[in-house]
Amino acid sequence: MRLADLTPPSSPAAVAARDIATRYHSPSLLNHVVRSWLWAEAFAIVEGRDEIDHELLYVSALLHDIGIVPAFDNASLSYEEAGGHVAVALTAGAGWSAERSDRALDVIVRHNWPSVDPAFDIEGHLLEIATGLDISGARPDALPEEFVREVLVAYPRLDLAAEFGAGVVDQARRKPHTAALRLVDGGVVDKLRNNPLERVG
Repeated sequence: MRLADLTPPSSPAAVAARDIATRYHSPSLLNHVVRSWLWAEAFAIVEGRDEIDHELLYVSALLHDIGIVPAFDNASLSYEEAGGHVAVALTAGAGWSAERSDRALDVIVRHNWPSVDPAFDIEGHLLEIATGLDISGARPDALPEEFVREVLVAYPRLDLAAEFGAGVVDQARRKPHTAALRLVDGGVVDKLRNNPLERVG
């Protein structure tokens, strides 16, 4: 498995998602969402998942944390739901059907679930375990070591631990009814700091 083997989709929705992600995310968050897509695709290979909507997975991964940035921070909705609605608007503008646009919302919301049954939502499952690796350090040995190292060299973690941790703590304080509080209570700040990926390089 090599980084060069994973090529981003070139559809209008995919290009627009990358543009929005690049324009609004900090460098740390941008690298995080790109890594999340790469981990998700890698997990699909490791788990032998063939029937995947790769465009849906890419768009959802690139936008899954857009709701945590100031421009898209919603006053009452969770950051993942706010980000999901950004994906709905973007994909609808790119010509997706309402049903498929809603799938992007589903995948983004479900990435913050404790777990997602792949039989229920394969793209949601892949994004959930991918972000679990990148944020909490879950399944650190599930992917080939050389591939992990190659991805981290190309897309370094930078200040993700401090930046994302502060963002989730702020979301939990202002919106305690959302999944952000569960993440904070579950020790996400320490998990970010102690993530094994922080020591790869």
